[in-house]
Amino acid sequence: MSDLEELDPTAPEAVADGKAAVPAAEDNGPASRGTAAERKASPTRRGAGDPVKALMHRHRELCERAVDPLEIAAGLEAHGITDRTAARFRHRDVFSLAEEMYARVSRDGDTPLPTPPAPPRVRADWVLLTLLPGALCAAAVAALQLTRGQPRLFAGVAGALAVTLALRAALRRGPLSRTGPDRPGPRPGAASGRTTPWILWLVGYALLGDGLLRSALAGGPDALPTGTPGDPWPLTATPVLALALACAPAAWTAHLLTVRARRRLASSRGLEDFAAAARPLLLATFALFLGALTGLLTLCSAVRGESAAYAQALALGALLFLARLLTTHGFTYAPAVVLGATATAEAVALASVFASRLPGLGFLATPVETLVTTWGAGSVPALACTAAALALLVHTVRKLTRASAHAPTEPTV
Repeated sequence: MSDLEELDPTAPEAVADGKAAVPAAEDNGPASRGTAAERKASPTRRGAGDPVKALMHRHRELCERAVDPLEIAAGLEAHGITDRTAARFRHRDVFSLAEEMYARVSRDGDTPLPTPPAPPRVRADWVLLTLLPGALCAAAVAALQLTRGQPRLFAGVAGALAVTLALRAALRRGPLSRTGPDRPGPRPGAASGRTTPWILWLVGYALLGDGLLRSALAGGPDALPTGTPGDPWPLTATPVLALALACAPAAWTAHLLTVRARRRLASSRGLEDFAAAARPLLLATFALFLGALTGLLTLCSAVRGESAAYAQALALGALLFLARLLTTHGFTYAPAVVLGATATAEAVALASVFASRLPGLGFLATPVETLVTTWGAGSVPALACTAAALALLVHTVRKLTRASAHAPTEPTV
């Protein structure tokens, strides 16, 4: 039996205060009928017909630590209680139900209500950690330009390893971390998903994919990339460098979203009120990050003298930023699915070119050849990442404009 079925006030087997309802005595005569009449005329005990009290007992920790009714409403929303469910508790919506629970806690509790938690502050450690991936990536790119032969290979491997470790450290602390004292944590009953392999593929494709695709369509590649300007399989380092540097603005914008959302959560008077205020805030945060990434792409392109590849770099940056926002707020399944689908689309595009070399399968490369001929090799990742980013943006607006996405969830026992 589900939690909501157990708390159904209309269910004949409903319980309250841990005591089962006592069945009525058999009608054996006038005495029993008189007793039944007295029971019917007497007022109903509050505990025996009080489904809200049973709900408060089930969510006792949420009610005790809540600083306002909206925080209780957000917790109930996170546990799947909707306005339709609230009607079964004789309330018009979830917020009305939360208001009664909050009032009864403040009236019946012996301890004073907790004070609102302070908004998360900027800390020096996570500021430095978010700057580290960009700094190490810039050093790795400079090392590739200044070295030749075998030292270039060592510099590339060491640089990639250093940037990966720095990015992992940056994602474990601060606004981009998945867990922490001020994070909602995983959603109750939410499916988990791994995104690391897909992110590595997408970033690796941004670095090597366009060159490999052009070389494959020309009949190659005949050798591994060397990183030199005249390499038939050239590296595209500018978008990757800009994305590494964008780790810092991503953390700042995520921090801004958290602080502003907490303030809206404290001042809103209902779930719909919060959603209406959070929607433009989320979209403004997303636009701010894209603006910062555009500036970094322009700067890196001017310094390195390479094309900025705005379309695919902005699409990939938007996709990774939205996926991280969802992950930090406890929604891990959708980012894994969307990132996996995007990486698969890019891999299929490359595989179709190589598979077309088999006898009778030349038609497999026609769609990719048409795209590359019309819009260039960057059109493949640009289209894949743009479609994925738009789908994830719609999902993000749906999920992160809910109050439950910004309120801590109840500890599991």
